[in-house]
Amino acid sequence: MPSDKETLLSMGFDPARVEWAVKATGGRGLQPAMDHILENEGNPVPDLSSVSSSSSGSNTQPMDVDEDDEDMDTLRALTGKAGAATSSGAAEEAKSIKCTDCGKIFKNTALANFHAEKSGHDQFEESTEEVKPLTEEERVQKLADLRAKLAEKRSHKAEEEAKEHMANETIRRKSGKEMNQFKEDLKVKQALKEAEQKKKDKIEDARAKAAIKAQIEADKKARAEKFAREKAIRDGQPIPDSSASASTAPRPAAAAAPSGVAGKDFKETRLQIRMASGGQPYTTTLPSDATLREVAEFLAGQTLAVDVETVSFAQHFPRKTFSREDLSRTLKDLGLTPSAVLIAS
Repeated sequence: MPSDKETLLSMGFDPARVEWAVKATGGRGLQPAMDHILENEGNPVPDLSSVSSSSSGSNTQPMDVDEDDEDMDTLRALTGKAGAATSSGAAEEAKSIKCTDCGKIFKNTALANFHAEKSGHDQFEESTEEVKPLTEEERVQKLADLRAKLAEKRSHKAEEEAKEHMANETIRRKSGKEMNQFKEDLKVKQALKEAEQKKKDKIEDARAKAAIKAQIEADKKARAEKFAREKAIRDGQPIPDSSASASTAPRPAAAAAPSGVAGKDFKETRLQIRMASGGQPYTTTLPSDATLREVAEFLAGQTLAVDVETVSFAQHFPRKTFSREDLSRTLKDLGLTPSAVLIAS
């Protein structure tokens, strides 16, 4: 078979440009050399001594392997001399090779073999039909068509790559946006969790301080009662009953201080009611003439955990537990004016 250089020369290309293309493409084949010639037809031929296969600057690629049989037939036909018959005697008898499966005729075995690989046909026979050579006008037109087709394929490939790049960029941006949103949601949840924990810690601190304060008051009262008992023993007087003195302490105090706070006529009493089981305290303001039962009814209206008939009230300071009979007494009589803190259980 003729070399790539001979084939290009037979197609009518300038010998200097053929030499340039073969050297620039490094002898990689007929198609790269022809692509080089077509792409550089408007450029002057450089000094071939400075040309190497790596400095050609050609970005051409071989034509896709999937081009159809007619394109390959045309390309081979343009060479004019490819795959000549091995003997002049055989050329006179068999001028072509015919595919009996589809009826196509080929000028030489190389084209027939290529057709067999592409189509899968395997039935061929010699034929006396002669493949007419292309005229100069047909050759030029076929070259232009091949060049246009090659440009179209490259353009289509560039469009596909651009679409793929755009799709990948869209996916990347969407993933980044979702990741940022996830991080923001995580920060919000963490902030809410920390705020809730601070709130719980604050409540626990308040309870602890209240418990400490109550314990201090209880210790003070215990020391006062102990001092009173010891004084009574020293003076030879009866030992006072601590429970009795605690239950009657508010009333004597009010009577003993007519000009103090306990002796004033307060029309309203402000109460803070705490549950023995813990939780948020309840506050209310009632007339001083209201009974302790009305306090129980108020508390029952705030929480289902309280029953008016079973609830009991107590004070930490002064330490006192109110009986069921105290429910009918007024807040003023119980010494709870103008304000008091009750423990409900």
